[in-house]
Amino acid sequence: MGAMERPWISTNLAISADGKISSADKRPSGWTSAADHARLKELRLGAQALMVGRGTWMADRMTMTSPENPLRCVVSGSGKFDPGHPIFQTPGGPIHLLVTGSGEVDPIHGATIHHLSLGGFLQALVRDHGVERLHCEGGGSLIRSLAEMDVIDEFHLTWAGHTLFGGKEAPT
Repeated sequence: MGAMERPWISTNLAISADGKISSADKRPSGWTSAADHARLKELRLGAQALMVGRGTWMADRMTMTSPENPLRCVVSGSGKFDPGHPIFQTPGGPIHLLVTGSGEVDPIHGATIHHLSLGGFLQALVRDHGVERLHCEGGGSLIRSLAEMDVIDEFHLTWAGHTLFGGKEAPT
């Protein structure tokens, strides 16, 4: 059996000095530097699709914009998408919402909803949208799923040595 048809995938993740990817209350990711944010914008360039997990998307209020207007993809097991989220009012590339579980989703104006596995979605991005390069911006669960599928081609890690979140409740 051949390899799964999929885009080339890069990902980035920031961790605190104590190895946490967020605070226990999952506050927005403003704890990295301006240089780190500039690097994130560089990583987005050249990607025909940007992808993020629903939890990170909600916590950071991500609109996922880039000058090249890539597809903006949000992955959720539950399908609980907030139609009032800023992404739906922000100009940019087409919005694709992936539901990997059995959750029902009401139509959201301006978004295409997919009920597929993560692997099936990656294949659909190539087959139906010509996506050759995808950049994933987290969160931890989505990156772990991609790693378990062995489909991450390039991994960028920012170590924020000035930040300690601590505690067992903060996600690692």
